[in-house]
This record gives sequence, C-alpha cells and structure tokens, in this order.
Amino acid sequence: MSLIVTIQLTKAGKMFDFDAGAIDVVQGDQVVVETERGLGVGQVIRPPRERRVTDGTLVTIKRKASDDDLAALERIHQKETEAFRFCVNRIIERSMPMKLVQVEYQFDSSKAVFFFTADGRVDFRDLVKDLAHTFHTRIEMRQIGVRDEAKMVGGIGICGRELCCSSFLRDFQPVSVKMAKEQNLALNPNKISGQCGRLLCCLDYEYDTYCCLRKNFPKSGKRVRTVAAVGVVDKVNILTGTITLKLDDNKIIVIKRDEILGDGAPATTPPASATPASPAPPQRVRERRPEPRRKQEKTSLQSFSQNQPPANAGAQSAPVPPIASAASASPPQTDATAPAAPSRKKHRSRKHSHRKPAGAAPEGGTPTPSPASGA
Repeated sequence: MSLIVTIQLTKAGKMFDFDAGAIDVVQGDQVVVETERGLGVGQVIRPPRERRVTDGTLVTIKRKASDDDLAALERIHQKETEAFRFCVNRIIERSMPMKLVQVEYQFDSSKAVFFFTADGRVDFRDLVKDLAHTFHTRIEMRQIGVRDEAKMVGGIGICGRELCCSSFLRDFQPVSVKMAKEQNLALNPNKISGQCGRLLCCLDYEYDTYCCLRKNFPKSGKRVRTVAAVGVVDKVNILTGTITLKLDDNKIIVIKRDEILGDGAPATTPPASATPASPAPPQRVRERRPEPRRKQEKTSLQSFSQNQPPANAGAQSAPVPPIASAASASPPQTDATAPAAPSRKKHRSRKHSHRKPAGAAPEGGTPTPSPASGA
C-alpha cells in the first residue's frame, strides 16, 4: 500500500497523482515535483490516502516547498513578464499573424514555453532565434485554441461570475446547439457564446435534467384535452411545470401538467352523434350510343369498272372476263345490259385537281386497257 496525493500544477489545471513517500503533507501545501517538462511547484488538492498501485510505479514528490523555493518562484514570474513583453514587441516588428497568450518558465529555468494562438501555421524560426539569443535558454513555441486561451487569461462571464474554465472546470466538454434548443433558450450567438467565442460550457450542466423532465410533458403541437377545454400545446415551461394551450377559437390558456386527461380528438373530425350520416347520392350511368356502321369501301379497280360505260349501247356486249383481284370483292352481275350506277366518289390525280381521262397511263406505267377494247 502506498500513500497517494493528488496535485495540480496550475489553477484549475489537470490533477496528477504522486507518491507521498515519507513526506508528511496535508491539503493545501506547496510541494516540488518532477514532471515531464521538468521541475515544477504544485499544490496538494487531496490529502494522502492509502491505495494499491497496479498501473505502474508513481513518481515520488521531491520535497515540500520551502521559503527559498517560493522566493525563486516569485523571481520566475518576473522573468515570465519580461519575456512576454519582449516577445510581443518582436511579433509587432515582424508583423507576424499570431497572438501571444502566456509565457511559462520551468522551476529550474531550463526551458521557457510560449503559448500563442493563430488562424493557421506560422513561420516563427527567426522569432525563436531572437528569444534564445536574449534569454539563453531553451525556447518552445506551442499553439493553442481559443478555449485554452480563455482558460489561461481568465475573465468575467455574462453571468457576472469568474469563467468556469479558469476557476474550476478542468476538462472541456463538447457543447452543441441542441442543448440550447432543449432548454428553450434564444438562439442568439451573443447570449449563448462565452468569452472564447464558443458555446457556453454551462449549457451542458443542466442538459440531462431537461431531457429527463421533458419526458413527462407533451410535445409542442400535440392536441390534448382537459376537463374544461381541448387545444393544441403551444409552449412548455419545464421549470414551472405549466403548459400553454391554444384552443380552437384561438384563445390562449395556461394549465398545469396534472390537468391533462389525455389526447384530444382532431378539430376537423366531428363527433359521430352530432350529425347523422347522409346516404350517398346515386351515381348516374351514362348510356353509350351505338356506333354507326361504316360503309364498305370499294377498291379502285371495282369503282373504275362500274364507272366505265359500255362500247355499244344498242347491242349486247360480251361479258367482261373476271379479274382475280376484283372477283372476290365485287358481286356477280346478272344483267350485262344494265348500265352501272354512277359512283359518287370522284377520283382525282395526286398532283393535279382535274379528272384523269379514261385509259390514261399511270405514272411510270403502261395504259390500262378498257373493258370494251378487250371484248
């Protein structure tokens, strides 16, 4: 079993566990410890407690901070102030697109870390040469984000209190606009943003509570009924436990959560007993008229043979030999002497509007023989 103490190196910074060993320390003492960056002075946050170490060997604290150590720590703060001023002047002279935030010296002055913010990558090689030549120590340039900048600089929030990140918040939690919507806050960037320009960290504090309480309330736009009225949920106030209803006559009332009896019927659906169901009107059936029969169209050869007059009107003419193509279409004639009824259909040429003479040759062919000449 080992005595484990929890130490923080900076205010509201991360906490680390160290082995107290044989040193008797209490909560609030200043101790000197060995870190990854070198020697540092930290404050004991939790008193020593016995615990079995299973994940490796913890680093043992060096000693309790004496008066000489505290005086050396004060001299280091003065050197940090001088280095900050010198670096700012060099940045202005070189017109570099960066903002210096803080300078941190190690307890043994073996290294100085310069924290800065910038929109992109910055070429600071010449700046590092000037700093190393002036302070004769190792120089480290570290770029940080806007949230880390607010944590280091500190300030007063819109609530009137010290910033959470610089007072007690050690780790940053992700914050989204959904948290502001769940708490019915105005989505105004000036009201829900902090000093760093990001969403307020305090939006995450009560988000789980709002989500748990909202399950007992109806959603906005849902139709509910009470003993006295039926309406649509317009607003929900979780803190006071009240619900704003909008009735069918556009009247606004405020009720408690316990007054809701259940879901209300839609406004467009009338009750079944109010109006009796009227029978549907009979549908008219439209009668279809019979389509007129189409006359049988005659072939061009049949109409031509009927329109041709006989060669000798006084004598009997020889019967016209039947044509294979027209025999099946035309009915047999019983009297050859009877003149054929004139056809009402007028045959005209495709190109001209005059009547084509009898026996005229078609386009690109031989003249068609008349029935009289073949007899």
